[in-house]
Amino acid sequence: MNIKKPELLAPAGSFDKLKAAVRYGADAVYVGGTDFGLRAASKNFSDKELSEAVKYCHERGKKLYVTVNVIARNGDIDRLPAYLSLLNEIKPDALIIADIGVMALAKEYAPDVPIHVSTQANATNYLSALQYQKLGASRIILARELSLSEIETMREKLPPELELEAFVHGAMCISYSGRCHLSNYMAARDGNHGECAQPCRWKYFLMEEKRPGEYYEVFEEENGAFILNSKDLNMIEHIPELVKAGISSFKIEGRVKTAYYVATVVNAYRQAIDAYCDDPEGYVFDKRLLSEVCKVSHRAYHTGFFFGHPKEDGQVYESSSYIREYEVAAVVEEDAKAGGLVRCTQRNRFAAGDRLEILTPGRTDESFTVSEMYDGGRTPIEAAPHPTMELYLRIPFDVKAGDMLRRPK
Repeated sequence: MNIKKPELLAPAGSFDKLKAAVRYGADAVYVGGTDFGLRAASKNFSDKELSEAVKYCHERGKKLYVTVNVIARNGDIDRLPAYLSLLNEIKPDALIIADIGVMALAKEYAPDVPIHVSTQANATNYLSALQYQKLGASRIILARELSLSEIETMREKLPPELELEAFVHGAMCISYSGRCHLSNYMAARDGNHGECAQPCRWKYFLMEEKRPGEYYEVFEEENGAFILNSKDLNMIEHIPELVKAGISSFKIEGRVKTAYYVATVVNAYRQAIDAYCDDPEGYVFDKRLLSEVCKVSHRAYHTGFFFGHPKEDGQVYESSSYIREYEVAAVVEEDAKAGGLVRCTQRNRFAAGDRLEILTPGRTDESFTVSEMYDGGRTPIEAAPHPTMELYLRIPFDVKAGDMLRRPK
């Protein structure tokens, strides 16, 4: 079977997250500048950092895409040409754009940079995709409410050079592809300009108009009702179906998530994609990889719309809280052979006798019990109570700078 390996596309809300994505196996990353993107809560990249990020990725054979996917207002239009001209000089591998006006400006002021149509554009059919291609797009980031069957139909009816990208992992928006006015209406924070307050995660009650101030639970549950709160997307068990549907790029959500989240999820999907594409006939999903993506902060998982409408199974009604069962204990600061004393930077408290897992590219299920630990002056200690302190650990595995040591909380 002739299988074309899909791109693994990772989020990078800052330079340390970008480095984690590249190190743990992403083929490409997507980032935002300080303006015109939809993740104002992430640190994002200054103009200088964008240039450095493009260079960093290209030197390692990776691609970098920049989000310019705001739903533009009149006030944005006058400021966009200068920014797009800058991006044309920096030369990222694509601009992610939702607004056709912004797309027109990009063709004029950033003619050397390909255009990817954002999921915010709500492309749900092949005819829309063809029209976007005529406007200059080389890739369509598919609407999140599409099923695999619908994606297969689009792939069959579209020219092969028009790539299709789809989200495969991360938080889902109750407004499907993301155009939502709840935040703007309820909190004066415009989600279409990257400032979403996430009112879909809030707890709601009913109030009858003639009984002001009397709140009724939507159903009998002591915590109220999170009627708009969606589960997180997780398609790691369905790599074969995604590949066969003709999706060119597998996208992970999470520019506001941590570097640990990026490293863990990218590492798991990298292994799953490689295992399937290297031997599609003999492929068997490694269930340890499902365990891996459960070791990051997440809500209950679901397969979204890929297998049809999720109906009630796609919602979490009891709580909007994350599941957080693991934390990073320390980060390895230097390469070391098995059995060596390794310099690390502590991130959370732990002690001698604790069992730590090693998160390293391409490997899973390596753990050890902390038998020896020393402070920065090589004095033996029994615990590391102060986050960010330098310490030394005896680690019975080969490790490299950037590996993370984690443990159950």
